[in-house]
Amino acid sequence: MRSLSKHLALILSLSAIFASTPAPAQDAPTLGGRVILVLPFANRSGNASLNWIGDSFPDTLDLRLNSAGFLTISHDDRTFALDHLGLPPDFRPSRATAIRIAQQLDANYVIVGSYNVADNKISVQAQVLDVNALHLSAPLTDSADLPRLFDAENAIAWRIARQIDPRFNVAEQTFLASPGGVPLPSFENYIRGTNASTADERIKRLASAVKDTPTYAAALLALGKEQYAARDFTAAAATLSKVPASDRTSLEANFYLGLAHFNNTEYAEAEKAFTFVATRLPLPEVVNDQAVATSRQGKDAAALFQRASSADPNDEDYRHNLAVSLFRRGDTVGAIREADAALKLKSTDNEANQLRAYLNQVPAGTRLAPNTDTGFSPVERIRRTYSEASFRQAAFQLDQVRALRFATLPPAEQVTQYTQAGRDYLAQGLLPEAEQEFQTALAVDAKAAAPHAGLAQVREQSGATDDARNEALASINTQPNAAAFLVLARIDLQANNLPASAYNVAEALKLEPQNTAAAALRSTLQSRGQPVQ
Repeated sequence: MRSLSKHLALILSLSAIFASTPAPAQDAPTLGGRVILVLPFANRSGNASLNWIGDSFPDTLDLRLNSAGFLTISHDDRTFALDHLGLPPDFRPSRATAIRIAQQLDANYVIVGSYNVADNKISVQAQVLDVNALHLSAPLTDSADLPRLFDAENAIAWRIARQIDPRFNVAEQTFLASPGGVPLPSFENYIRGTNASTADERIKRLASAVKDTPTYAAALLALGKEQYAARDFTAAAATLSKVPASDRTSLEANFYLGLAHFNNTEYAEAEKAFTFVATRLPLPEVVNDQAVATSRQGKDAAALFQRASSADPNDEDYRHNLAVSLFRRGDTVGAIREADAALKLKSTDNEANQLRAYLNQVPAGTRLAPNTDTGFSPVERIRRTYSEASFRQAAFQLDQVRALRFATLPPAEQVTQYTQAGRDYLAQGLLPEAEQEFQTALAVDAKAAAPHAGLAQVREQSGATDDARNEALASINTQPNAAAFLVLARIDLQANNLPASAYNVAEALKLEPQNTAAAALRSTLQSRGQPVQ
């Protein structure tokens, strides 16, 4: 992929993991080999008004396959590859052309498919092309009522994950229960909006999607980006601020939210948005912009600029920004060093040349002040572009690095780490990711109580009640715990088995008297005339 190697290098410079981690075990996860390109599916219905459904498959499959631990290639990179090959964005490639596109983007697998719609039902067929082996899988199929398009797409995504990795052990029901489903009209407007050829049409469609479904995070992000591109920064900030912090799109949303506030000279709000992103994925682009917003408020941001420059020392902008920031604090020696480094990287940089010449004229220890004779007043540069693909690549690689580190830990600690990761995902409503972590913990220790309890919660939320009960009992049989008892309590309450629910709530409270979820269930039971002993 075009920027993968660069960002992997940046990740390694941002993380000290490799410096202290011994070589991974033989069966530890491997980096790479899991990059997937999903192409739009072909419309076999003969109804051109349904073409938008073909464009929806990459959107949904990308989400689900990312949650399954694969790295999918973004819409923008796919469009880049088609353009580079001289092909229109709506081109439906042959097998040979699909291979060329995949090779252009360093993909290991290509997903191709088609669909038909008849009597308000959709039938889907997908195939997995292994680029390295030049092998096309047998067709993978599913069908559903058209209003349940998400179910059909999620089911196909699960089959694809199993085809590529037979060891993939997340349940199909977990995929079907994954969040993201919205009413079909909103989804249609979102897909049509993201693929429209004009800005006016994109904004119109996306605004309709958000109007119909105000909590539609993907549509809010897309609309906010379009408003930002149209330089309506106030509207962009208002839209982007509605993306929930817990949603996966929140990193990109807050990056553009920061830019929107920055362009409105609302520097404190910009700093807050950039800081939100930087604390979760501290890539140099974000840290740089956090530093610029901080500097615009008259605060010393040299430490942040140093972080960005250290992470990517071959970027002349970061070197220049650090030089200006050091000059602001009176470190002319350091400023000269960084200005020289910037010019070494790009000798034609006019601002860096001006800064270097100005530094020659001032005594050591001089703080930056406007040059009243020339009007020269250097400022730090902000990065105005966000590569969603690059950020996903970075997050993917960080997950892989984490897996390598976990593989070197003692088994008991592996179980603890994977279980905590699963709980974190569960708290965000990311069921497939949570299940993967719990399943990995159980692969280390099949009798561990905590991951069984976590898996019980996943099964409960995905509607697999019997499986949820079995997992909760397996957890309790190993070690009684409040989380598993509460799963049983909720299942019994839903089945109107109030005595059994009360018993399980009481057991949970014995173990954790201050458990708020147990206390809430006790109140519910008591309000229905069932005491909890």
